[in-house]
Amino acid sequence: MATMAECRSALDRLSDNLMTAGGDVRSAAALDRSLSCHIKDLGITFTGRLSEGRIQVLDTVEGPPADKAEIRLAMTGDDLVAMVNGELNFARAWGSGRVRLEAGFRDLLRLKALL
Repeated sequence: MATMAECRSALDRLSDNLMTAGGDVRSAAALDRSLSCHIKDLGITFTGRLSEGRIQVLDTVEGPPADKAEIRLAMTGDDLVAMVNGELNFARAWGSGRVRLEAGFRDLLRLKALL
């Protein structure tokens, strides 16, 4: 099972990957939205913002997020690490229910470029 530190590191690597991406991925990541990533097996949630093509983690809280972020992710720590390492396809994990992504319809349309 991935640790909290490994999950935080994976989010930092994902943020770095978004910053260096080009084309449709860069455009999709250019949103300015509140963001939460609930790590189900650890019982923690990273909260922050997707802004200027970066994920800015602002806090880590116990349990599910208290406030509803505009973009919400939920998954296990192992799945987060595997996706960032390129070992798990996000679209397949989302389609199978391993990863949950919730956002407004327009945001989902923009975020599909990340899939």
